[in-house]
Amino acid sequence: MAVNLQQAMDIGKYLVTQRLKGRKRFPLVLMLEPLFRCNLACTGCGKIQHPKEILKQNLTPEQCFAAVEECGAPVVSIPGGEPLLHPQIDEIVQGLIERKKYIYLCTNGLLLEKSLDKFQPSPYLTFSVHLDGMRELHDQCVDRKGVFDIAVKAIRAAKAKGFRVTTNTTIFEGTQAKDMQEFFDFLETLNTDGMMISPGYSYEWAPDQDHFLHREQTRALFRQILAPYKAAEKNWNFNHNPLFLDFLTGEKDYECTPWGSPSYSVLGWQKPCYLLNEGYYSTFKELLAQTDWSQYGQKSGNPKCADCMVHCGYEPTAAMDAMQPQNMARALGSVFGRG
Repeated sequence: MAVNLQQAMDIGKYLVTQRLKGRKRFPLVLMLEPLFRCNLACTGCGKIQHPKEILKQNLTPEQCFAAVEECGAPVVSIPGGEPLLHPQIDEIVQGLIERKKYIYLCTNGLLLEKSLDKFQPSPYLTFSVHLDGMRELHDQCVDRKGVFDIAVKAIRAAKAKGFRVTTNTTIFEGTQAKDMQEFFDFLETLNTDGMMISPGYSYEWAPDQDHFLHREQTRALFRQILAPYKAAEKNWNFNHNPLFLDFLTGEKDYECTPWGSPSYSVLGWQKPCYLLNEGYYSTFKELLAQTDWSQYGQKSGNPKCADCMVHCGYEPTAAMDAMQPQNMARALGSVFGRG
């Protein structure tokens, strides 16, 4: 099963409730960044480019809980940095489980196996392990040899202990469709609870600015990569709304929902979304009320948004589209591993 059934039901109920209340802008996933420190220096990520005094900071569990309650999103993604470096990450996760939030703890896997005893398996907790391809490609992306093997071993250990585990793959320019298809076949052998994929987005601070995809490149590449899946020749287990996959291949033309995945970190609520460095608000209410949302998204003409097709902006759009009667059957199919 690609998506937890109870999770799908709870998110569907949340979306219906927001619409019945007449809310035009509401979050679906909170990107909770309890720290920016990391034990890798991936070439496509700009998080560790923050000043040293920022990298030393952690959100307290109380700050995390306050942000989650203020935001109200049913899903909490915990990226970083590397969240398992946080000295109180187990306390943060337990508090979110008690609040019945669906947690995706994003990790590069280096510390996962030795950290498993800090957690208990729960339908509310999923470890999302970052893997960008098979051994050679992944180790190149993270700029360190041996990381792929450590991450794969950790996935097997987590599954053996009863944890939910997904993988998270960022696809960059130059990726070969055949290589990615073979990678998906390999992931199927790990018996994970789904794969997540997204085109790379050009972080302004990322060391490598030469391998991010433009919009038409993204569509063409994902059409190639997903061709066997679309033709029902492969039944890869994606942890995605199938409408989002349609968007990646150009079958759907969505507009970004930038308020759908707000980001809260040691610096505050990020303007306007997880991927842009335009400053911070002190409260979520200020983020919603004071941001000129017309300045963001592909149709806005903002050059920073022109090529972005990343899941944090477009998965919320696909989620709302899935509530349309003509799309409900396909969206429900993802609960049982097929869209």
